[in-house]
Amino acid sequence: MCGIAGLAGRRPVNEDTVHMMTDLLVHRGPDDYGYWSSSNGNICLGHRRLSIIDRSSAGHQPMVKNSTVITYNGELYNYLELRARLLAEGARFISDSDTEVVLEAYKKWGEKCLDEFNGMFAFVLYDEDRDLLFCARDRFGEKPLLYSLQTEAFAFASEYKSLLNLEGVGQKIDPVKLFTFLDNPSVGLDDAGETVFPAIQQLLPAHSLTLNLRDFSVTT
Repeated sequence: MCGIAGLAGRRPVNEDTVHMMTDLLVHRGPDDYGYWSSSNGNICLGHRRLSIIDRSSAGHQPMVKNSTVITYNGELYNYLELRARLLAEGARFISDSDTEVVLEAYKKWGEKCLDEFNGMFAFVLYDEDRDLLFCARDRFGEKPLLYSLQTEAFAFASEYKSLLNLEGVGQKIDPVKLFTFLDNPSVGLDDAGETVFPAIQQLLPAHSLTLNLRDFSVTT
């Protein structure tokens, strides 16, 4: 299953906060955990791992390669086919994980790598060369990806509980949205990406989000 969490800010973020966010996801990934921070301290990514594909330490996350870093939850069903294609075009792999395939696919095709993926996934990738965060969710939204965008910070996680205690987020509930969900849970709140918590949104199924860390602009 795995759990992902992280913070990005205009100024250095608190790594201990990301540790807390990640610890709250231990039930999603009891096998391993890890953290990565940028050299300027403005980004910290966390991961809780459920080891399925390549259970060795080579599959440890967040995974760093080619000036990119990823924290990834999911499974690419066609990762072996993509791996073979990428190998034929000069890619080199150090693990047997589908996570590394995602990184190499992004290096090769950029954001259009999503067109090549067949699977269930939610991931956040930091591209150091372009100084951006690239976030994506699978077509049916099987894997969750929640986020909160504030003036000075961007936070994301697999579950609400990792975000609710953050500054600027809080646990206030919108009663109208709660009633809407309870009245028709089969529809939920997917159509607008809104949630019952006003400061938290979900990345919609089949969507991606890019956060430009140079000006903190967001494109979905």
